[in-house]
Amino acid sequence: MRLLVNQDVYLKNKMAITPITTVENLKGKRVLVRGNLNTPVADGHITDTYRIEMLIPTIMFLREAGAQVILCGHLGRDKDASLEPVARYLQDYMPTVLVRDILSASAEETMQYVAPGTVVLLENLRRYDGEEKNDPAFAQRLASFADIFVQDDFSVCHREHASVVGVPQLLPSYGGIQLMEEINQLSKAFTPEHPFLFILGGAKVETKMPLMEQFKDKADTLFIGGVLANDFFKAMGKDVGVSATSDKPAPVEILNEKKIILPHDVVVLRNGKHETVAYDAVLPKDAIYDAGRKTVADIVSCIKKAKFILWNGPLGYCEEGFCAATLAVAEAVAKSNAYSVVGGGDTLAAVPDDVQMQFSFVSTGGGAMLDYLADGDLPGLTALEN
Repeated sequence: MRLLVNQDVYLKNKMAITPITTVENLKGKRVLVRGNLNTPVADGHITDTYRIEMLIPTIMFLREAGAQVILCGHLGRDKDASLEPVARYLQDYMPTVLVRDILSASAEETMQYVAPGTVVLLENLRRYDGEEKNDPAFAQRLASFADIFVQDDFSVCHREHASVVGVPQLLPSYGGIQLMEEINQLSKAFTPEHPFLFILGGAKVETKMPLMEQFKDKADTLFIGGVLANDFFKAMGKDVGVSATSDKPAPVEILNEKKIILPHDVVVLRNGKHETVAYDAVLPKDAIYDAGRKTVADIVSCIKKAKFILWNGPLGYCEEGFCAATLAVAEAVAKSNAYSVVGGGDTLAAVPDDVQMQFSFVSTGGGAMLDYLADGDLPGLTALEN
């Protein structure tokens, strides 16, 4: 993976992708919008509407401009999952009709006879093998429905799927409102205000290592937590007991950078009880589950001094309820005067909505956020360049 070496790539992306909001004469145009419809669903109802709400401004802009909106996206990893709950939700905003089979003749009939102002929602793209395989025939099928393509799902722009990189080869293509906001906000990390604090947690050292390399010189302080910290403790020769670690060893030599810090104390499960111990006092049968109070206090101290904060990845095993450190840091970031950019599905899942609302920007990117910050570009963004 190439690393961003200067601001040129950021400027290139920012200038080369044309926002759909700058396009005139959209009246009567059929516009295929790739949106982030990957929302949590339980018992047939959406339980968190945040991602769809971020998509609404682009849809409303197109409808008000007189365009025919054709919306597509995916839902989860289950190929049998249906976007019917999304169609029901959109009905509260605008007339919506769901096309249940993209490949059928009825799909074309729907496009022909749908009433003006009605949004046509295509069924879950991942029901079709051609989507993830970037099959040219499937991309052609999607493109055949429209005159223009708009990418407004930043979270999939790191994937080379038909609706991400295939369709833009076939239609005039533009960036949606949310996509452009993601690029503009995340790009601030390339030229941040200082002091700049980067908090990096979660797992998979092989995924996060490009970010450490990218920002070890830019950030004034880079805190490493979560499973990533376990990886470094292990690489340092410290006992991590039966704690979770990544498959690949951590590059311990990066710790020579004085600005990179690890937890001073950790919460472990020992003999069925939770105890806080020094990072070098973990026993062979212990399991590290969270960062300790002294560590949180140190991070909060950095937060209070920072002018720009970038955060991706939880600091503890939040899936098992060990969210104390993550929540404490989230509340401190929310109350700080720093400009804060926060992302990562696991991080956001652990932080209440009322706290998230106080962050300067919440990225919906997940893996795309990591790749963009590390690389300065994504396949889905390159495909949009005009």
